[in-house]
Amino acid sequence: MASERTASYIERSVAGKIEELTRYYPCVLLSGARQVGKSTLLRRMLPEGMRYITLDDFQQLDFARKDPVGFLEAYGTPLCIDEIQYAPELFRAIKMKVDEDRRAGMYWLTGSQRFSMMKGVSESLAGRIGVIDLYTLSQRELYGDGRGVPFHPASVESCVCTDSICSLTKLYERILRGGYPELSKTDIPWYDFFRDYVQTYVERDVRQLIQVGNEAAFVRMMRSAALRTGQQLVYSDLARDAGVSPKTAAAWVSIMQASGIVELLESYQVNTIKRLAKTPKLYFMDTGLCCWLAGWRSAETLMESNFAGAILETWVYGQLMRSYANAGIRPVISYYRAHDGAEVDFVIEEEGKVYPIEVKRSSTPKDSDLRWCRTLPVASWATLEAPLLLCAVDAVRPMPFRALALPVSAL
Repeated sequence: MASERTASYIERSVAGKIEELTRYYPCVLLSGARQVGKSTLLRRMLPEGMRYITLDDFQQLDFARKDPVGFLEAYGTPLCIDEIQYAPELFRAIKMKVDEDRRAGMYWLTGSQRFSMMKGVSESLAGRIGVIDLYTLSQRELYGDGRGVPFHPASVESCVCTDSICSLTKLYERILRGGYPELSKTDIPWYDFFRDYVQTYVERDVRQLIQVGNEAAFVRMMRSAALRTGQQLVYSDLARDAGVSPKTAAAWVSIMQASGIVELLESYQVNTIKRLAKTPKLYFMDTGLCCWLAGWRSAETLMESNFAGAILETWVYGQLMRSYANAGIRPVISYYRAHDGAEVDFVIEEEGKVYPIEVKRSSTPKDSDLRWCRTLPVASWATLEAPLLLCAVDAVRPMPFRALALPVSAL
């Protein structure tokens, strides 16, 4: 594929998966939050002869909405349509074009509102489209190995990135700054960037998804959610801080999910039928945005605060999800919490095996850190594997009972 090169561009690990899906599917959809780099990535990767159209252009948007079939006929194929969520009318028109002449690589699509887009995909393009999630830059892309090798708990030595191992102080500096591409290639102060980002997000994405009568209350709810990242989601707490009803808070959290700002992590249950009935945890998908909303201004104070553990856990969750997403994989991942206080930060299930993962800030791993991991209940058909401890060690270290301690900064 042809590509344009810029000195400041950071290679995205997901590029290989996009190329792979383009060889098999008529359509490929790249979904992600605003400013995570969707447009930049696809414009660099445009195959020869593919045209690029953005629906941020009001004239193009008006054309696509009023005459979706004519829009597609005017530009032909292959065609890249950016921000397709603004014109959901195009999904059915694309289906018609694909069914008339089904060829691989006809359309590339991007969008920043996951739920509304996936409704159009499921109704019109099921079986015709490959879907990929894009997050802000992973640590590997920013500081180390960007090959896109997914994290695998059964072979961690082969997928950790030794080039990115750093001190805990340096890691919290990375956590505070986050991974938005704009911050990696310009000198814009991160504080100003996030202020403008939130303003644009509320004015563009939030207004389109729902009529928010009180934008200040919505931002207060975002800040309340940021202070509770890594915790179980309690809508009444968010509602109290924002001065709205719990029903409104729940609707606003759904908006943050739909636009890729947060994700909800379901609880682990041996009986998977009950899993969705348990209280999920809320995680921000970019720690820089989370820290800005929560009011942190320096890595030093962040690292020594009561917030340090929650934001580190949030960062780990984000890096795990990026690792899998960049390889086109959606992992089965959850958290475990029992009524007696037993808790495991993350549980990954794969091929009948259950991998418990614990996150600690300590540089001196102890077997007691993994006490709940060893008693995690599993289904009769599953096998409980040796746990992993992500902490501030500087190299992979063996622990009792086949457990391993991994440098958390090597994710």
